[in-house]
This record gives sequence, structure tokens and C-alpha cells, in this order.
Amino acid sequence: MAKRILVAVIFVPLLLVVMLLLPSIVWTVVVMFISAMACFELLRATGDHKLSLPMETVSILSAAALPLCCWAGVGEMAAGVCAFVVTAVSFWCAIRAYDEGKGVEIGFFQVLLTQFGGVLIPLGLSSLVVLKCMEHGKYLVLLAVLLAFITDGGAYFAGVFLGKHRGITRVSPNKSLEGYLGGFATGLVFSLVYGVVVGSAAGLEANYLSLALCGMLGALATELGDLAFSFIKRQFGVKDYGHLLPGHGGMLDRFDSMIFCAPVVLFLVLCLPAFY
Repeated sequence: MAKRILVAVIFVPLLLVVMLLLPSIVWTVVVMFISAMACFELLRATGDHKLSLPMETVSILSAAALPLCCWAGVGEMAAGVCAFVVTAVSFWCAIRAYDEGKGVEIGFFQVLLTQFGGVLIPLGLSSLVVLKCMEHGKYLVLLAVLLAFITDGGAYFAGVFLGKHRGITRVSPNKSLEGYLGGFATGLVFSLVYGVVVGSAAGLEANYLSLALCGMLGALATELGDLAFSFIKRQFGVKDYGHLLPGHGGMLDRFDSMIFCAPVVLFLVLCLPAFY
């Protein structure tokens, strides 16, 4: 627990400084690192050591490149190019393994895995880069990041102190209905309070309808993201995806829910601006 608290005390302020005070390219580099590490951790946790070096390399490079391409304004084109390159390299490696008499050691699952790690995960995280580059971007990206973290925290504490109806899902049998409801309520309340604070501090007009939708749908996406990556860990018997952050696991353990939450927030604020 001491390590967990210490890492949070150091890590969270650094993230806040990068998001709020430094240029968007610095935040983009941070997201590139998070994305590449998340891809690496996923491939190592689920690949069962069947992935060849070219498959791993092209997936990790794709995961790092996509946030940078989104910052440069060519994210849509880059997503298609990266998806094709990762698929082509993965199938080439699978075909070569088959021709060398290794059967299906590299099979269709491994090909799809490189797509998920090298394209889908970074696309979700790249939403954080797009948010940062928008008008009032530092407040929007902070909204998405804090919403995911605070929803997770609200669900945890509601489950600890109020949780009675557990076993809602076998993926996380210790989590309770009260915990899920607490996370949802925490996300909603946080988003509205965030609008009041940012509106007052920055002299902006907050759109509380947009913020309420971000709070509700973002909280639901956060909880789904947490369950999705817990499902993967259950299936492959993995406790943590990595050990980069002592007490917290790997990057994917910390940012799994963000992969689902950030795109939802981005979509909502594109449709209905949160601040004017």
C-alpha cells in the first residue's frame, strides 16, 4: 500500500503538469509511451510467447505512432495504414511459421491480437491527444483523465463501505452492485462539479448537459473498460499486465478504463461542447 500511495503522489502531479501547463506535443509523447507500453504488456500477457519478433515490433511501433499522427492531424489516414501494415506483417509471419512446419503455432488469434494491441488500444488512448488539441483542450483532457480515475475510485470505496450484493459478474466477483452504482454516481457528480470549478477558475461558460452526459456515459465506459481488461486477465490467468508502476501493475492496469472512457468523452464534446 505504501508503494501504491508513493507512486500516485509522484505520478499524478506529473500528469497534471503535462496536461495543464506544457505544450500538446509533450502530452502526445506521454500518450505515445503509455500506448506503446500498453501494447507491449498486452502482447506479453496474452501472446503465449507465440508472437514472432516482427509481429511484436510492428504492433508496438504502430501503438506509438498513432497518437503522434493524431497530434499531426492525420489520425484517420494513419489508422488505416497502421491497421494494414500490422495485419500484413502478422499474416506474413503466420504463413512463414506454417511453411516451416510449425503448424498453427502462429494462428489467427495471434493476428487479431496484434490488431487489438497495435491499433485499437492506441486509437482509444489517442482520443486523449485529440482532446488536448481542441479549443479549451487542457480542460477537456483533464476531464477525461480525472473522470476515469475518480469513477474507479468511487466504485472502489462504494464497494468497500456499502457493497452487499456481490458476484454481479464472474469476471470481478468481489465487485458489488453498490460499487458499480457508486462509480456511476461519482462520475456524474464529479463532471458537474468540474464544470463549476473550471467555469469559475477559467472564466468559461460550462455546458452542464454535455458534462452530465460525459459523467454518465463516461462512467459507464470506464466501468466497462475495467471489466473488459479484467476479463482478459481472467482468461489468461494474469494478475497484473506489468510491473512498471510499483503497487499499481503496468501501464495497461492503470489506463485500461481510459481506453474506453476517452473516446466517449471525445465523441460527446465534439457533438455538444462542454465549455464556451
